[in-house]
Amino acid sequence: MVRKIRAKLVLQLRADGLSARAIAASQGMSRKSVAAVIEAADAARLRWDDVKAGTDDEVYELVFPGRGQHHSVFAQPDWEQVHKELARVGVTLKLLHSEYADDCAAARAPAMGYDRFCRTYQRHVLVTGAASRVGHKAGQTIEVDWSGPTMQLHDPATGRTRMVYLFVGCLPFSRYAFVEPALDMKQDTWLRAHVAMFEAFGGSSPRIVPDNLKTGVLKHPREGEIVLNDAYREMAAHYRAAVLPGRTRAPKDKASVENTVSHVATWIIAGLRQARFQTLPELRAAIIERVAGYNAEPFQKRPGSRASVFAAHEQSLLTPLPQVPYEISHWVYGRPVARNGHVSWQRNHYSVPFAHIGTKVDLRITDRVLEAYRGTERLSSHLLLAEGAANEYRTNDADLPTGERYQPWDGTRVREWAERIGPSALVVVNRIFESVPIDVQGLDAALAVLRLSRRFSAERVEAACRIGLAGPIRSPRYAHLQPILATGQDRAELLRPPREQRVEHGGYVRGASYYAEGDAK
Repeated sequence: MVRKIRAKLVLQLRADGLSARAIAASQGMSRKSVAAVIEAADAARLRWDDVKAGTDDEVYELVFPGRGQHHSVFAQPDWEQVHKELARVGVTLKLLHSEYADDCAAARAPAMGYDRFCRTYQRHVLVTGAASRVGHKAGQTIEVDWSGPTMQLHDPATGRTRMVYLFVGCLPFSRYAFVEPALDMKQDTWLRAHVAMFEAFGGSSPRIVPDNLKTGVLKHPREGEIVLNDAYREMAAHYRAAVLPGRTRAPKDKASVENTVSHVATWIIAGLRQARFQTLPELRAAIIERVAGYNAEPFQKRPGSRASVFAAHEQSLLTPLPQVPYEISHWVYGRPVARNGHVSWQRNHYSVPFAHIGTKVDLRITDRVLEAYRGTERLSSHLLLAEGAANEYRTNDADLPTGERYQPWDGTRVREWAERIGPSALVVVNRIFESVPIDVQGLDAALAVLRLSRRFSAERVEAACRIGLAGPIRSPRYAHLQPILATGQDRAELLRPPREQRVEHGGYVRGASYYAEGDAK
């Protein structure tokens, strides 16, 4: 079909010195059609300088005057504008035809039907060489997959090699690609590769189309709801995307990434076959450089490249990234809430609202944060305690019930309790606080003394504090007072009557000389 030949391009390449055979091979054109253009141009004595200022349609009319041209009785829309509008979210040919029909009715011009409108748009796409926007929308879908071929890391010390897997992502509209090397294909690696891909693209898309791998899709029945991995669904929701896996044994559902995977084997694996890499960052840097060259490679059948189409038409339509990147997490289900309102994880304790005491909650753990959930409701969040910590507590004030008795202990509250027990107990507590730089360091020791009143009575604790203060240790603690109470020394102190001191009112004191005189006699 000579009508589809871009006559201007043929004349331009001919002027650059290419033969008809080379033009046909490089542009994917029929040799017969290229020969027809050259013969018609020679017959009309047309050269490149004569036509380089004209458009494709004008040059074609000069080379083949009157061929394939007809004047339609219908009003013609601006097909370039139609092509641009189709790239926008939610715009379809049906909508554009409806708007075109309304404009024709307002101008009292004949409007073509929907079928002719669609066929004419497809003819425009074929003639101009533009990519049809009917199949893919810009910024709407990202296809992801693992590459079948792998690479290797070489350890120069041992001579051993380690397998490297390649994660591949592709935007179907622009065919813009992303490749990330990984040492395994586990769930955390799969999720981190997605996060790196979104950062590289500068945005996400409403749809993610993966394969039916177990790290992402647990169940994909012929009928019914698709069951996704919890972490994968959560990651997609964080980036405001929905996971729509391709059908089982239907690679055409993600044809763009399948095609990109085959190109990865040539551009990256084969292109780097002579290089030896020792570390993953070194390999990642080389892959980024090769992928940039792949994205910048010009298209064969239309102007531009993957990078230029992505930058001009697709990047601005991607969903903006959230302020905080997604953190890899895992879930622990059915953890009981203790009577103190805390749930245990790795020998430490984290609070949940007191109303959930006695129930079971689910924990979501990331690298930094622990979150407690009851169903879909998040109950509380805590920063994880440092690795190696044991029997430590994280308590949110909002998780505690209201009332003074439920508030955290401090120096003032401890002294008030000691004062209610007695003056000796207050002296002991004050001396404990005086022995440490700050009150917080003395809270446990002071509370240990005061809590003896729960096992014994407040009167006995007061008596034990009085005995401890009278002894050689002027700052008694739990270790000194507990034996006094256990052996009953405080009871003897309570039962012993007070010692009365005789008071002399007057008299005199004999001196040494008096007694010396008596001895002399």
